[in-house]
Amino acid sequence: MKRGLQIFLAVFSLAPLYFGITGVFFGAAGLMPPGDVTPEIDSQFRYLSGLYIGFAAIIWWFIPNVDRHVWLFRPVTLAIFLGGLARLYSYLNVGAPAPEMVAGIGIELALPLIMIWQTAVARKTARQGD
Repeated sequence: MKRGLQIFLAVFSLAPLYFGITGVFFGAAGLMPPGDVTPEIDSQFRYLSGLYIGFAAIIWWFIPNVDRHVWLFRPVTLAIFLGGLARLYSYLNVGAPAPEMVAGIGIELALPLIMIWQTAVARKTARQGD
């Protein structure tokens, strides 16, 4: 169960890493016509892309001992889940984004299930340590 969670997290972490790196290097112009990009939009987009890279790094940090990092796992997954809720709000009020972003919303909104998985792994480790 722990190994499966570790593999899932390693694969999952590639998405924020990819979007973070491409967002930092290409900015908002990677998603919209360059003439429509304002300095404020581009700055915010690149900042948030840096956060994606940070989330990927945090995920890598707790993968080896994911069963012992409940205190960090929960707030990180909660932050990503809240981002998914914000994107869902945009989807419902502004319109559908690109398909890969819709897939991202689905993954982000599924994170409570991953939290449950991680909690089960942590409890199993705690029982084995008793």
